Amino acid sequence: MTHRTRVKICGITRLQDALYAAERGADSIGLNFHRSSPRFIDIEQAQAIRKQIPPFVNVTALLLDEDDDWTAQVVHQVRPDSLQFHGSESVDSCEAWQLPYFKVIPMASVDDPVDYAKSYSSAQGFLFDSNAAGRQGGSGDTFDWSRIPSGFNFPMVLAGGINASNVAGAIVQLEPWGVDVSSGVEVSKGVKSADLIDHFMLEVNRGDESKSGC
Repeated sequence: MTHRTRVKICGITRLQDALYAAERGADSIGLNFHRSSPRFIDIEQAQAIRKQIPPFVNVTALLLDEDDDWTAQVVHQVRPDSLQFHGSESVDSCEAWQLPYFKVIPMASVDDPVDYAKSYSSAQGFLFDSNAAGRQGGSGDTFDWSRIPSGFNFPMVLAGGINASNVAGAIVQLEPWGVDVSSGVEVSKGVKSADLIDHFMLEVNRGDESKSGC
């Protein structure tokens, strides 16, 4: 039996975008707490979104080699459901916050995704992105999906240039646990488009239908 592909809409900066994403079926919204990111969201904005997110929609906090004081503020004041680590964080530092986490695999600098994943055995899953280690995602760039090994037996989330034009094909080809979109549903950095979200979700559903042979 095939599973329904989960969707995270990332780089949310506005309450209305978060609520629309949830309404249209997103399973998670991503809030970016890396302060040099053009999609950075501060604690106050994040709290306002967190308070109004409806039931069963996960809030994921994006972090990239942050200092402990800042991560502590995010964890304790925003209360995300899970953490997404984009940098060179150690296993111990990922585990320290006692929250589910997933680790980004930066395909521009990782040669063996399986070995990389094994070194973070406590991760809930792994997000494949096109960026290099220590660099932010959300560039809209893709990578060669054939580099994902067929023997990758961990929950996989596909990111890196995902949009409505390619997400259905990616779902059929790779059958990821989930897909993560940011720039692919934006009109400008951090500002999402209702029409692009609608189109993206329709294409995710089309990919799932094609994958299951419906």
